[in-house]
Amino acid sequence: MTMWTALKEPFAAKEQRAVFVETLQELIDRNPRVVALEADLGGASGFSKIKESHPAHFVQVGISEANMIGVAAGMSLRGYIPFVHTFAPFVARRACDQLYMAGAYSKNTINVFASDPGVCAATNGGTHTTFEDLGFIRALPDALVFDPADGVQLNWLLHELVDRTGIHYVRTTRKDIRPIYKPGSTFEIGKGNILTAGKDVLLLAMGELLGEALDAAARLQQAGISTEVIDMFTIKPLDRDLILQEASGKKLIVTCENHSVINGLGSAVADVIAEAALNIPLRKVGIQDRFGQVGSLKYLKQTYGLTAEHIQSVVQDHFSA
Repeated sequence: MTMWTALKEPFAAKEQRAVFVETLQELIDRNPRVVALEADLGGASGFSKIKESHPAHFVQVGISEANMIGVAAGMSLRGYIPFVHTFAPFVARRACDQLYMAGAYSKNTINVFASDPGVCAATNGGTHTTFEDLGFIRALPDALVFDPADGVQLNWLLHELVDRTGIHYVRTTRKDIRPIYKPGSTFEIGKGNILTAGKDVLLLAMGELLGEALDAAARLQQAGISTEVIDMFTIKPLDRDLILQEASGKKLIVTCENHSVINGLGSAVADVIAEAALNIPLRKVGIQDRFGQVGSLKYLKQTYGLTAEHIQSVVQDHFSA
């Protein structure tokens, strides 16, 4: 049952990698079939703590991401529940064929922690940046794809996925992310959450850009533009019914994502709108067909237009045109 509550007062955020590791340790304690696999990034992910606390449940594969996916598939065949970690580009691009063939095609279960997607790669630069991972992974048949809003949602999601079979792709920053939900909240896979109501504009956002969308909505409300914000933390399956329901009567739909505007959330929403023949304009806030670069998270969000100010300007430009 879905029982979530949005925060009214901020509280200290915990790094997403800490939430992932602590939850995984809890899952291992509950189920000895849960295992963690790492591709030489244990310090970056925090998975080294699992090596210390549960050494029999930890496999260090080294800088060999494709092999890690193959090993995870083999462990799934033997009845284990593997959780693997690497940076998002190294699984979505480098190991995509193994995830497809050894994972999805072979009906194995692999839970992927794809860390630092999009601009979250920050100073690791263009080689470690992926603006296109959703395009690859959404195309895997039966795969579930998520961009959790915060640590509360991430913790809930991992508890849900441990009992499910198949490919589960969870993209999120390793570090702090703005808290959105009250601890103890529960959700539903494949269902979006209406965080603010509005009648003029519908903002559909996920992950890193959800906080920006909420800030933009507050600014737009002050400017006299009633704005609704929905957390679309499940990119696949997408909540088609909610999109159609909440789009009704709106003058503009805007998708907000830490991803390319090509083959990400915006493209998925565009499919829904086109198939339903809705006569509502759609604008996409995201990466405009560009490569990554070195910079702080703040700098990169400003450079690529992933800010509340830019979302606000997109909406106001539409209404002033």
